[in-house]
Amino acid sequence: MKAITSLIAGVDEVGKGALFGPVFAGAVILSKSNELKLLSKGLKDSKKLNFRKRNQLVPLIKENSIDWALGQASAKEIDNFGIRNATEKAMIRALEKFSSPPDLILVDGILPIRCWKGKQNTKVRGESHFPSIAAASVLAKEARDELIRRLADKYPFYGLEKNKGYGTEVHRTNLIKLGPTKLHRTSFLSKLK
Repeated sequence: MKAITSLIAGVDEVGKGALFGPVFAGAVILSKSNELKLLSKGLKDSKKLNFRKRNQLVPLIKENSIDWALGQASAKEIDNFGIRNATEKAMIRALEKFSSPPDLILVDGILPIRCWKGKQNTKVRGESHFPSIAAASVLAKEARDELIRRLADKYPFYGLEKNKGYGTEVHRTNLIKLGPTKLHRTSFLSKLK
C-alpha cells in the first residue's frame, strides 16, 4: 500500500518594499526527492542568486514541482488595504490556484497569513531552511522582475529596468521631478524628499 504524503507548500513574497508595481507571491509544493534535486542545482534564497542563475532555475522548479502558482496584488490594492493585507491577498491568490489545497503552508517571515484557514508555520529566513520557500521566492522574483522590465518601456524615466521599482536615487529624484505614475504606490511616497 502506498503511503499518503501530505502536501506542504512553501510561500514567499517579493516586492514588498518597492515604490512601484505589484507585490508578488509564489507558492510551491515539492517532493523530498525534488527538493534535493533542486538544491543540487543551486536552489537557494532568490536574493542570494544572480539573474542568470534564477533564470536557469525557473523551468527546473516548474518541471520538478508537484504544484506551483503565483499571485499578485496591485499598487492600488497596496494603497487601499496596506502592504500587509495586499501581501496576504497575493499569497492567498497563489495558494487558491493549486489543484488541491495544501495540508500545511510554510510562510517566510514572522507574520502568518491571517485569512488562511488551514495549518501554517512561519519561519524567519524560511528560504534558507525550506527548499519550497526558496523555490517560491525564485518564481515570484523572476515573474515580478519580468513584469517590471516590460513596464520600464512604458515608464522610461524611473530606472525601473535596473531598480525593479525600488527607491534608488534615480527613481526618487525623478519621482520628485515628474511625479508618480498610476502604478506607483502613493502610500509609500509620503516621506519622499
